[in-house]
Amino acid sequence: MKPGFVKQKPSGRFHLKTHGMLLLALALTGCGTINTTFRPDSVAGEKLTDWKSNCSSIPRVYSGVMLDFCELNAEPKQSSAYQKTNAPEWVLLDMGLSGIVDTLLLPYTIYQQNQYGYINASRFK
Repeated sequence: MKPGFVKQKPSGRFHLKTHGMLLLALALTGCGTINTTFRPDSVAGEKLTDWKSNCSSIPRVYSGVMLDFCELNAEPKQSSAYQKTNAPEWVLLDMGLSGIVDTLLLPYTIYQQNQYGYINASRFK
């Protein structure tokens, strides 16, 4: 490995510092649960519209899993040099991780579902 990537602790173990935190932050920005639970509804609604998904709305309960399902259920994407497309493997991995986080957030999302209802796809784009 490159010298600047890891630092060796006095115990002899290698310690990833900034790179590990940056990787975690990048992984969380693509997480379906983060995009539906902690960001405005317009973010998830615009994603559904951009993907040309067959989902017109998603429930707030297990919303991360449902957002990933809608991404898999959308029209096939053409990848280009300027537009990033998610591979189905990464979407399925995120679906599993979102299922775990959605289960932990279940009391909060049940409350949100009762207060605000479904997250609707954006009609204008």
